Amino acid sequence: MTVEINRNTVLSGAQTEAVRHAAAHLRRDMEKLFYQTDAPGCPVVLVKKELPEECFCIAVREGRLEIRASDELGFVYGIYAVSKEILGVHEFWFWNDQKFQKREEICLPKDYIFASKPFRVKYRGWFVNDEVLLHTWQVDGEKEKPWEMVFEALLRCGGNMVIPGTDKNSRRYAGLAGSMGLWVTHHHAEPLGAEMFARAYPGLAASYDLYPEKFHRLWQDAIDAQKDRKIIWNLGFRGQGDKPFWEEDERYRTDASRGKLMGEIIRIQYDMVKAAVPDAVCSTNLYGETMDLYKKGCLMLPEDVIKVWADNGYGKMVSRRQGNENPRVCSLPEKKEEANGIYYHVSFYDLQAANHITMLQNPPEFVKRELKEVLERGGDDFWLVNCSNVKPHVYYLDFLARLWKTGEADIERHQKEYTEDYYGAQDGPAVAKRLKEYFSCAAAYGAREDERAGEQFTNHVARILVNQYLRDREMRSEELLWAAPYGTLEEQVQWYRSVCEAGAASYREYFEKCERTDVRLTDGRELFRDSVLLQARIHCHCFRGALLVCESIEAAFEGDYRTAFYLAGKAAKEYRTADGAMREREHGKWHGFYENECLADVKQTAWVLAGFMSYLRALGDGPHYYEWQRAYLYSEKDRRVMLIMNMENHLRDEELFALMEAALD
Repeated sequence: MTVEINRNTVLSGAQTEAVRHAAAHLRRDMEKLFYQTDAPGCPVVLVKKELPEECFCIAVREGRLEIRASDELGFVYGIYAVSKEILGVHEFWFWNDQKFQKREEICLPKDYIFASKPFRVKYRGWFVNDEVLLHTWQVDGEKEKPWEMVFEALLRCGGNMVIPGTDKNSRRYAGLAGSMGLWVTHHHAEPLGAEMFARAYPGLAASYDLYPEKFHRLWQDAIDAQKDRKIIWNLGFRGQGDKPFWEEDERYRTDASRGKLMGEIIRIQYDMVKAAVPDAVCSTNLYGETMDLYKKGCLMLPEDVIKVWADNGYGKMVSRRQGNENPRVCSLPEKKEEANGIYYHVSFYDLQAANHITMLQNPPEFVKRELKEVLERGGDDFWLVNCSNVKPHVYYLDFLARLWKTGEADIERHQKEYTEDYYGAQDGPAVAKRLKEYFSCAAAYGAREDERAGEQFTNHVARILVNQYLRDREMRSEELLWAAPYGTLEEQVQWYRSVCEAGAASYREYFEKCERTDVRLTDGRELFRDSVLLQARIHCHCFRGALLVCESIEAAFEGDYRTAFYLAGKAAKEYRTADGAMREREHGKWHGFYENECLADVKQTAWVLAGFMSYLRALGDGPHYYEWQRAYLYSEKDRRVMLIMNMENHLRDEELFALMEAALD
């Protein structure tokens, strides 16, 4: 005896907006998976039963499929479990373009049962941060649709909490996130989700000492606007640009004075929240300077506030590098008996060496070790993962979801299941091999295990070096002392070249392996080109470009401006190729996805180099600009006859470079 799930299956009993959202997604999945049929479908019924919080049980009973749960998220997770466990729709079906084979029905045995277990981490979610790709991208002409797909994927992963964007986006999409059942929390620079003081009062200094009542009003307005929603209230006090408040207020020169004010403000915020929502859940970020104050004993916090510790942006649980300062203070939870959590990055933006449009370059073995230690130290109350624009990071987001569900994750098994789920059983093993190799290709910019370069290293550092040469070639770049504390710009270029040589070689070899794999793939080829192969291309071309930048600057230091011009042009071409690689993968619904790639901004590196080329040409061919043109436009015999300097319009830089490339390549 079996029951049939088909296109005529109807779910009943959805009583809240969040459950209705999930039910609508299940209906969409059934329409996507099943043909039309006249056969009746087994009904799906929601039944309230006493189960642990957020847990569910799916079972066939008396000819129907029951989803049993005791609370809203239990039903939501149960509905998505039907979609995955019975229909085969995986967590990142949308982001990985999962392929489906239509059928008429799926038969379930009469004794079918599937039950969930309590989550290892209590509050689990994503911070949709640095979301520049999502910000301008639309699906089916709708700006909200990508965000709905973010929140759906998070719920499918067992998440229950989100910061739904940065600044204005966090307010714009908070309602949608809440309507889908998620707890909403706040950016560490936007306590209580309140309007930023500088935006509310643009003509006033953002000083708590001067305008305490105005800050209180902003906080109270935020509390009043959110008090009836599921909110994890983030408490704190930073400056107006995600920086310490004392950078704009010189009265606070000591740790004691800074910690005292911050502690007093957090207590005021805490009391205001508790007055409106007595059982409110509150957290505060021990991030950057806040952790330093807390560890020194200068910052006192209410006892039940969740302390959120943070990694350094590269997956290591130490304090983040800020500018050239890198103390690497341990940021693991300290007291098990207290409420602790983490803010963790699979994507990071630091204008130095992090990853944003490519996967975290540090391996899953390293990530698992860090997060297991977090759990061992009692950091299981709150996990917030910076997911940025989701698509480049789905592998790690899937991996972390396993950890927050059970506290365990078998890396080899996960890679096998992940690649077979999305790339197909036939192509999965080959993709898994390339995926595993990705992490061994990363170039080391420092001696520590987490100091591995993302694509920001090949773009921001290259631009910094070019900019410093243009500003003052006799001075080193102070902005690069975090990695290259050398006395001259030439030495910094030499250091950068050594790192980029290693990276260019490793990614060239990796890219070639990926290309050979691509030829052999069948069902998984398009996704492979959108993911692993694309990221290999980005790194390969950016490292080649960065290496050419070094060679160009070195030639310029030697006074060989023509060669420097040519090498800069070659470098710009590599960066344009990397940008083009992203744009080439904008097929179907992904049209425009990479258009607003403005943080690593690979295309900007190319136009910075175009400006560098103009400068080099001025040094080597100015002020009359005819010698280089004659060298590549005229034959040898005509070049030596100098009756008229030139008989043609002066060539633009890109035209001259094209002539040089044709002659020299």
